[in-house]
Amino acid sequence: MRRQLLPALIMTICLIVLTGIAYPLAVLGASAVLFPHQASGSLVKAGGKVVGSSLLGQSFTDPTYFWPRPSAAGSDGYDGLASGGSNLGPSNPKLLDEVEQRVAAYRTANHLPADQPVPVDAVTASGSGLDPDISVANARLQAPRVAAARGLAVDDVLQLVAANTRVRPWGILGEDAVNVLELNLALDRVGRS
Repeated sequence: MRRQLLPALIMTICLIVLTGIAYPLAVLGASAVLFPHQASGSLVKAGGKVVGSSLLGQSFTDPTYFWPRPSAAGSDGYDGLASGGSNLGPSNPKLLDEVEQRVAAYRTANHLPADQPVPVDAVTASGSGLDPDISVANARLQAPRVAAARGLAVDDVLQLVAANTRVRPWGILGEDAVNVLELNLALDRVGRS
């Protein structure tokens, strides 16, 4: 038995060192060298101050800003420590009621007619509850509200939306999207009325 136990113990220690220490340190070092911005959290700065991460959604409720998708992360939403969806299924009456209320609120806030289709990302949370992006359709529907609140021309705001649109990766994955934080910072650079 001793003959089998000693090699097993040595192999276990070697694998722990290799997979638990050496490999994570090698990946950490490589990421810091090859992708320093991403490795440090993709932090976004404005005026020399960190204002968020381009990877995490945050709440914007002021009408002068574009609004992100709803969040189910934490009790008040957008809690990075409580990332997760609502876990309500598509036929759950509570989810259906919430979505119906969000659709009505979205149409009212953006001065849309009652029959105007609303993008699904405007009224449903993502799986993490922290999605930083909205669809281009969602951003375009919000543009007139933001333009009016800031005293800007709608075309100028739509140009900012276009300039901040990320095309889908490799032309096949996902959809074109707009990062809400980056778009709102671009709006702030243009100026506020």
